[in-house]
Amino acid sequence: MEANLPKRKETRKSLRIKVISMGNAEVGKSCIIKRYCEKRFVPKYLATIGIDYGVTKVQIRDREIKVNIFDMAGHSFFYEVRNEFYKDTQGVVLVYDVGQKESFDALDTWLAEMKQELGPHGNMENIVFVVCANKIDCTKHRCVDESEGRLWAESRGFLYFETSAQTGEGINEMFQTFYSAIVELCDNGGKRPTSSMSAGFTKEQADTIRRIRSSKDSWDMLGVKPGATRDEVNKAYRKLAVLLHPDKCVAPGSEDAFKAVVNARTALLKNIK
Repeated sequence: MEANLPKRKETRKSLRIKVISMGNAEVGKSCIIKRYCEKRFVPKYLATIGIDYGVTKVQIRDREIKVNIFDMAGHSFFYEVRNEFYKDTQGVVLVYDVGQKESFDALDTWLAEMKQELGPHGNMENIVFVVCANKIDCTKHRCVDESEGRLWAESRGFLYFETSAQTGEGINEMFQTFYSAIVELCDNGGKRPTSSMSAGFTKEQADTIRRIRSSKDSWDMLGVKPGATRDEVNKAYRKLAVLLHPDKCVAPGSEDAFKAVVNARTALLKNIK
């Protein structure tokens, strides 16, 4: 008789995770968290003093997740306060302001600080990172475009989202994807799933696109010295064309980089006899 009874659905144990926020001061870290947790926007800027701590519960795939959020101050003089909070972290919300290029350029510095504090035995490969390109509502002041931010994030195996704490755009989707990835990490023995690390393009392609973006002139863009011959220019162009052609390269910004290379070649050949 008992064999015919419907099996009771097993309830999965709740999961407790630790999440931290990183990024320069005034990029909107606290506002992003408040928008998600409290469904509101705080227009007046209030600098985080040291560390803000909060606890929230979320449901991911019918599983209760208890999230401990450590919102870390971005000012450098709070380093001695925040350096103890990097350890035992499963997820990082890495934020920059799309209207402040310096906040985007500082992302590498934030990663370096975390790596230093985790020490030689720390493994950042087993932490889920999500990059928030914040304040996208301020379109007039934007100076870091989506392809540049997405390329930086995805080439490192990080999640990437365009967000606005003011309007709420992208916030819920970002946190749901972020928490789901952390749950998958925890269920995978603390290792970041391979699928979340696959960017679909190579480091060489990503580095080349960044180099082209920062090139001073057409010579620099093609990677040849001023005064190079037609053959040298064409050889450099063919190498870059194979690497960046939109039919073969899916890296963010590859199409614009390819067009820039084509224009650089055309411009140089006009002046070479």
